[in-house]
Amino acid sequence: MPESLLEASGVDKHFGGVAALRGASLQVHAGEVHALMGENGAGKSTVARIVAGIVRADAGSFRVDGRAVTIASPQDAQRLGIGVIHQELDLFPNLSAGENMVIGNLCFQEGRWARFRQMDAFCRPFLDQVGLTCSLREPVSAFSIGQRQLLAIARALSMNARLLLMDEPTSSLFDDAVERLFGLIRGLRARSVSVVYVSHKMDEIFRIADRVTVMRDGQTVGTREAASTNSTELIRMMVGRELNLTSGPHAGATGDAVLEVADLSTARLRDVSFSLHRGEVLGVAGLVGAGRSELGAALFGLDRIHGGRIRLNGAEWAPRSPRDAMRHGIGLVPEDRRTEGLMMSMSVRENASLATLGRNARAGFLHGAREIADLRAVSRQVAFHCASPEVCVSHLSGGNQQKVLLARWLLLHPGILFLDDPTRGIDVAAKQDIYGMIEGLSAAGKAVMLVSSELPELLRCCHRIMVLREGRVTAIYDGADATPEKIMAAATLAEAHA
Repeated sequence: MPESLLEASGVDKHFGGVAALRGASLQVHAGEVHALMGENGAGKSTVARIVAGIVRADAGSFRVDGRAVTIASPQDAQRLGIGVIHQELDLFPNLSAGENMVIGNLCFQEGRWARFRQMDAFCRPFLDQVGLTCSLREPVSAFSIGQRQLLAIARALSMNARLLLMDEPTSSLFDDAVERLFGLIRGLRARSVSVVYVSHKMDEIFRIADRVTVMRDGQTVGTREAASTNSTELIRMMVGRELNLTSGPHAGATGDAVLEVADLSTARLRDVSFSLHRGEVLGVAGLVGAGRSELGAALFGLDRIHGGRIRLNGAEWAPRSPRDAMRHGIGLVPEDRRTEGLMMSMSVRENASLATLGRNARAGFLHGAREIADLRAVSRQVAFHCASPEVCVSHLSGGNQQKVLLARWLLLHPGILFLDDPTRGIDVAAKQDIYGMIEGLSAAGKAVMLVSSELPELLRCCHRIMVLREGRVTAIYDGADATPEKIMAAATLAEAHA
């Protein structure tokens, strides 16, 4: 029988009056990749945070190498050889990449003064391992979310962990970076380093995991050998019901062009041209840094446009600000919901109504009952449920937080909705809810632009797929003709395919 590195049993955790974990258990063998799965709110991230010493369990026991231990802080976890990569990255945006890697790192001998030469020598090998080419003195605020995720992985590797907890590590990585990460994980496993891999992506689980533990409603449902189970069984364990995973984009021809972009250029985009039609879902693919998010920022008035022309519903238009874009019926769901989309200290109602404050205000006062009635109507559209609209949005699971953000823009009734990786870090059931919402918008004649780091998601949802590379369009494929191979070729080759 394989040697057990970590054993957690009978773990309870409450946040306020809400039970996050109820008698949860997890056993990880030395040198294995152990997947941890479940819907958002099932307790996966809470288990990871407890093992990493970030929060303390209300009850339960922990053993490392067969010895009873107490994990009271992240420093305790580091001393035990436990590292963590969070889904919501815990980096300091105003510090440099090097400073983020060494701060609080017990493997780096800090002095009274910053020693950049020693810092460079310590950090560079780990950055090279994850394929992140950057200056160690560059502030993290200048990094894309994908680059930040690679930096967080490099930092965890630098802590010489024997057990590495990865919470949705590929949520913002495209296929090339994912393959590099999988290579790193295989190398760690070969060195007897264990990895607890929290993910909702079935294809990743079956490629990389040795065993899978499924959680539901704060409890451990069971553990399976990855080689002896399948996605149907795991989904049934996760959600307790069958899901339809095979339906595709809404059938039928798209309508007239609602958005026509010609030679659009910004600081990050070069001569981007495309059209978007009524009722169409247009996918946007590309590697990290290809310009996917920057395209949404330009159309929403966040980034200054240097050149090109935009026609909106047949008329010349140039977005001057987000308010101007909203007034013209354009909505944007950003890639990072926590830092760019939601006000984490505000309630569900307050977050959902931010885009429609003027509609629900009279003489400078908000009409709370009207806000709640509006939210109730769109909640059914995104399959959102919570105990009360006054619940703080930070208390919700990642999937429900994303649904609050989607509800905000549905309240605006936009004609065009730009969705930047809307299913990042959410579970398989919540993804199906969002896919259904996208199909509903398409059927109602709305136009949707869908950015995704998951090629199967684009192939499932989109009528056409546009590929960006280094800020340029390299291909536009009809959904029926697109394949992962074609998309990856267009995303990695310099030649234009459009």
